[in-house]
Amino acid sequence: MANLRPGWEQSDHTWLHASPPAGASRTRYAILGLAFLGLSLNYLDRANLSVALPYIQDDLHLKLTNAQKGLLFGAFFWAYDGFMLLAGWFADRVGPRKAYSFAAIWWSLFTILTSFAGGFWSLFAFRFALGAGESPAYPAATKANSRWFPKHERGFATAVVDSGSRVGTVLALPVVSALIGFVSWHFSFIVLGALGVVWAAAWYRFYRDPAEHPRANDLEREYLRANGARIEETDDRAAAKIAWTTLFRYRTVRGMMLGFFCLNFVIYFFLTWFPTYLKTARGFDLQALGTLGMIPGITAVLLAWLAGKLADRAIARGANVTRVRKTVMVGGLLGGSVIVFAAMVSSVYAALALLAVCYASLAVAATGIWSLPSDVAPSSRHVASIGGIQNFASNIAGIISPYIMGSLLDIYHGDYTPSFALAGAVALVGAFTYAFIVGKAEPLPILPER
Repeated sequence: MANLRPGWEQSDHTWLHASPPAGASRTRYAILGLAFLGLSLNYLDRANLSVALPYIQDDLHLKLTNAQKGLLFGAFFWAYDGFMLLAGWFADRVGPRKAYSFAAIWWSLFTILTSFAGGFWSLFAFRFALGAGESPAYPAATKANSRWFPKHERGFATAVVDSGSRVGTVLALPVVSALIGFVSWHFSFIVLGALGVVWAAAWYRFYRDPAEHPRANDLEREYLRANGARIEETDDRAAAKIAWTTLFRYRTVRGMMLGFFCLNFVIYFFLTWFPTYLKTARGFDLQALGTLGMIPGITAVLLAWLAGKLADRAIARGANVTRVRKTVMVGGLLGGSVIVFAAMVSSVYAALALLAVCYASLAVAATGIWSLPSDVAPSSRHVASIGGIQNFASNIAGIISPYIMGSLLDIYHGDYTPSFALAGAVALVGAFTYAFIVGKAEPLPILPER
């Protein structure tokens, strides 16, 4: 204890301090802001089609069934999910700087090319290619976070990065609507794709790991190293040698896959069918889509940031990390199950309020879910891989959820009640999974050889 800096305390075998030592640089917050902006653009490009599809359909004279629309929405996820396992391995192999930049260039190119679509199958092909390019983004951002933020700052940092998905989805309504109204639906894809190329150049130029970044000083590096940042110099050598395939043997990893599947089954309603729901079931026009339609997303962003901050504060004060993470994840999924009531109320405002509670609760749960790869990875070399594994399972929901909801809408003549009831039940399964199947939020042990 005599060698510790004044005010530093030992908790759960990790040196924790609520704030960095005087004079430490804060480069990690610039990294955080840039990573957040990248995922915001990522989800703007992803959600673009959800807003633009009714106008594409009118312009190209396409007569699509709800099931066909579901296939278009799901085309992205066939590739996104198919490449996700490779994307996690790729981000661990080449690092977040190269992986994130490569992903942004790829997805931006195919966002621009979508403006040249002339029918159903060209739209399907461009969406498929877009999904392949976006797959490394989340694993790379998660790995960057794990390197640049200590354990007791990770909840808020995760909330900020993950909220890029909410911000991008929310901004898609007013931004894409404005671009369509100003010029055409083609213009929205060209502009957003060009912005992604600019971001990729900025990330590649600015990002470095803590040990190599010219703007980080030794005090910030010491603060990160001493407080649980996942970097090579603190890895257990034996744990670092655990094979990628061995990760699937852990019950916690398999539980993370199932739990995240359940969350995404519900949350992808907001990324695919939500604008159509507001327009067809609630009678929203273009102006209302760009204003009232933002309420659930804005609520989700603010509450997720608050939840991340409170989780970090609890951990910094000595709370059990596992208990904090599970409270966030289980409570968030329980709150997400209220979607079942949104289709039952006659008031537009009551439906929006319920959907805001649902979306915000799921966003809160996601802050814990995306903190887990950094918590449980056997070494820093496994963080993005575990993030990719759980994201792979979660986005199987992205493939089937839009299609199932579209099919249920066809069967029940546009009634959203069966779709929302199914989503609520899946959310409850997710809460059970994180409560009883996923283990402790600590590095996974070395397993005996089979």
